[in-house]
Amino acid sequence: QVQLVESGGGLVQAGGSLRLSCAASGRSFSSYVMGWFRQAPGKEREFVAAISASGGIDYYSDSVKGRFTISRDNAKNTVYLRMNSLKPEDTAVYYCAAKVGYYPTESSNEYDYWGQGTQVTVSS
Repeated sequence: QVQLVESGGGLVQAGGSLRLSCAASGRSFSSYVMGWFRQAPGKEREFVAAISASGGIDYYSDSVKGRFTISRDNAKNTVYLRMNSLKPEDTAVYYCAAKVGYYPTESSNEYDYWGQGTQVTVSS
């Protein structure tokens, strides 16, 4: 079992930056692929980024590539999402998720554990 708690969301102007954190409790954090997903009002949940268990491989959606960076600190059981050059269309609830495995993937169905989410609002 893994419990996930996100933090770091908030209100930011377009062009600004935020860093989200996701703290994991439970065993064997370093055995899990970690992902970030988001859901905007009236839209389906979508993939944002994911990182392999070791942190050596990352993967991004086209909409955030070059602006967002996912990283992890296995000693602190924490995964991060650094978001730069934010746009109003990035406004959503951001969720972190975990799945057993090595390679990062974008299918939410493959993730076993989810946090409660943190709101990110980007004003124009």
